[in-house]
Amino acid sequence: MFATQSPNNMRRMAEEVQPVKEQGSWISSWLPSWCPTSPSRLKDAEDKMLKCVNRPFSRQHVRISNGDYLWTLAFSNQPHAPSSFLSQPPAQTRPPLVLLHGFGGGVALWAQNLDCLSSTGPVYALDLLGFGRSSRPQFSADAEGAEEQFLVALEEWREKVGLEEMVLLGHNLGGYLSTAYALKYPNRVRHLLLVEPWGFPARPENPNQNSIPMWIRTMGAVMTPFNPLAGLRLAGPLGPILVQTIRSDFKQKYSSVFDDNTVSDYIYHLNAQTPSGETAFKNMTIPYGWAKRPMLERIGQVKADIPVSFIYGSRSSIDSDSGYALKKSRPDVEITVIRGAGHYVFADQPEDFNRTVLQILAGTENKCVDRGATS
Repeated sequence: MFATQSPNNMRRMAEEVQPVKEQGSWISSWLPSWCPTSPSRLKDAEDKMLKCVNRPFSRQHVRISNGDYLWTLAFSNQPHAPSSFLSQPPAQTRPPLVLLHGFGGGVALWAQNLDCLSSTGPVYALDLLGFGRSSRPQFSADAEGAEEQFLVALEEWREKVGLEEMVLLGHNLGGYLSTAYALKYPNRVRHLLLVEPWGFPARPENPNQNSIPMWIRTMGAVMTPFNPLAGLRLAGPLGPILVQTIRSDFKQKYSSVFDDNTVSDYIYHLNAQTPSGETAFKNMTIPYGWAKRPMLERIGQVKADIPVSFIYGSRSSIDSDSGYALKKSRPDVEITVIRGAGHYVFADQPEDFNRTVLQILAGTENKCVDRGATS
């Protein structure tokens, strides 16, 4: 179990647990010869991203059923000397914080957050099923079935890691799945922290295309019948340049830790390989990324004793209407808008984001203490 690892041994854990070989297909056999990517290149790109993380951590594939696995980073709550604004960890240990990335993302995109967030307690970051370095199985073509596969994988992961409860922090698709998980497994979620969550409002009658990020519209204009990022793979050897051009903003987001194309290379290798979670996402959406099963129609059923917090960026294309819509029926919902941040709020304004999350976690910890005193 991750929870039993000592800090001195965490980096020495078996990082290279060999994943089960995935079933071959014509596209998976063709892509490597056309796209300059491979699992080993993704590993190298991730390693380069994580070099800026100072606190000790372990990393391994966590096996679940059907030969699948979820790639996981684990940070203990042992005192260290991270570069954060908190000088000492608190005496009480809060519930583990579990980070779920968004569509097309991976664990290393949290590079500017991991040191600080793990300074007050255990943190786990995992690649969602079908993304990053996790296994890439075939998903159901049915939206509800695909969602269920994500949730069962996360629940099996929780059991394998040995967590009783967790604070779920999800960005984008991760926010949608965090909420769905809280609905299905309410006793396992201590706090729901939704960062720029995808898939909450229903598709409007006349959707405003300007609210859709330009890079998605650019890809989607010609690739509507295919997976959202199919153009990246069809570009072949030009794929890395395409990412550098379309997502040039990421270089600025991580400019404090990288001065080259480290981030765009990582994003390319995350998404240039056999699509799996990407296909699931497509099966869960209607044109231009609206959810087939809007979460705003269901989130009101989240148990009243599970606190819900939203974090938005003031410059994001995703507005905070969904958060305020829920707050009308649940006044205890917390909504924070971070100034100067876009959709990738944790990368745009990492210090403000980290501070906001730690404040929310401190509140969760106090509620844990109060609950223990009254039980």
